[in-house]
Amino acid sequence: MEIAFIIEDSLTGLMTGGVYALIAVGIVFVFRATKVFNFAHGTVMMVGAYFYHTITVVLGDLGIGSWAIYFIGLPLALLVSALFGAAIERVVMRPMLGQNPFAMIMVTIGLISVLEGGAAIIWSSNAHYPPALVGLSIDFVGGLAINRQMFASFLIAAIVFATIAALFLKSKAGVAIRATASDQSTAYAMGINVPGVFSITWMVAAGTGALAGILLAPLNSLTPSLGAVGLSVIAVVILGGMDSIIGVLLAAFLVGWLEAMTNHFLGGDFKEIVPYVVVLVIILIRPYGLLGTPDVERV
Repeated sequence: MEIAFIIEDSLTGLMTGGVYALIAVGIVFVFRATKVFNFAHGTVMMVGAYFYHTITVVLGDLGIGSWAIYFIGLPLALLVSALFGAAIERVVMRPMLGQNPFAMIMVTIGLISVLEGGAAIIWSSNAHYPPALVGLSIDFVGGLAINRQMFASFLIAAIVFATIAALFLKSKAGVAIRATASDQSTAYAMGINVPGVFSITWMVAAGTGALAGILLAPLNSLTPSLGAVGLSVIAVVILGGMDSIIGVLLAAFLVGWLEAMTNHFLGGDFKEIVPYVVVLVIILIRPYGLLGTPDVERV
């Protein structure tokens, strides 16, 4: 029976890791294109979840059926979140181009307080529970208890992550992002719209972050502190390698599984400690992450 519980918790950890990967890919995207490590990514994710919550409440007040959540509410929330990301890039980050990287990082840290405070004022600090995409019921598969929303979250995160990775590697937009990341001056000379690349990366990051928040909020509740999950994912990004999408994927699964196993054997008090001690040890051995390249600048 103990083995069954370990397997259940392991699966839960791996599924959580899939959502971590979806959050982390946004941080990697922005860093690859702009060399800015966005500490506010989790908070942008939280705001995206609030957009979804607000839209579904309005649709409910209009008497539109639950089908609207999937065909209207979710796409509209992702679109608004992407535009919100573009607005942050254009209004807040673009004027900082050419400044000391540390100053740009401090701006993203400042955004955390601004967005959390704004969310508390607009939506209050009370917990909200946006509608789950597939419900919160427990299914038993082969004698193992699987949370339906968590499983669906993993599948959605995996599909979106794979799609973004493929676009990054194969599409013209991906080539432009990689060229910009490699050398902005050369990218300009090649006719690439570098500011446009910055906007696209922030839009993609905000959209994927919002999707992760929408998946997590029904499980964890939606409050302004939901963005703290993004701070945990920073360890995932550093562990995987700040320039490696595949490395981040592996690190996300590892951290998710370590959290679940720590919770199982040592209890929740150690859940936020042990996995990150392991991450610290690995980073001491490989400072550039599991699959990161040694020449990535650390700021």
